[in-house]
Amino acid sequence: MTSLPRDGRRARGDVTRRRTARKAAEIATTHGLDAITVGGLAEATGLSKSGILTVFGNREQIQVAAVAEARRIYRETVIAPAWDAEPGRPRLRALMDSWIDYLLQEVFPGGCFVAATSVEYGHRVGPVAESVRALKREWLDLLEAELVAAGSAHPTDDAFRIDAFLVAGNTRRELFGDDDELGRAKALVLEVIGSSSEAAGNLGS
Repeated sequence: MTSLPRDGRRARGDVTRRRTARKAAEIATTHGLDAITVGGLAEATGLSKSGILTVFGNREQIQVAAVAEARRIYRETVIAPAWDAEPGRPRLRALMDSWIDYLLQEVFPGGCFVAATSVEYGHRVGPVAESVRALKREWLDLLEAELVAAGSAHPTDDAFRIDAFLVAGNTRRELFGDDDELGRAKALVLEVIGSSSEAAGNLGS
């Protein structure tokens, strides 16, 4: 009995989808999601415009796919490496280590995708804005959950501080080309994590 032949069109479509979404996510970190065009992606990937549009249909679908691809990469490079750490302060520290590694490895050419797109899509509506907003909210929710596990008396405020320091570190590194800005951000974040733990200890005494 012979096996059915593989659907070559589907395989090509999958390759087109992955390559297009990844390149679109990369472009978003340097020029913004609004800078993504079918023609630009075709030139950058070597794919045809018609092939890209056959898979995605329109530019908005490509932008949404770029956010989904960035989310997959973020979970793989930032969250997954820290997940074996104990919940709370150990996991928060591990998340900070993997977040900095994610930037130093230049996974995206323009730094952190979440930081880059959050500003661009503030005050907007629609599928792209909602996907950007959901990605940011997911990250903040994770920080808050780990801060609760760490015993923070004010997890929402502490998550705000952590996120603010990380965004500032990313922005300054991209602006000034200085990796030391990431070290500064990490040190400030660790102070927040440490003070949260100390506050929990004081409440329990």
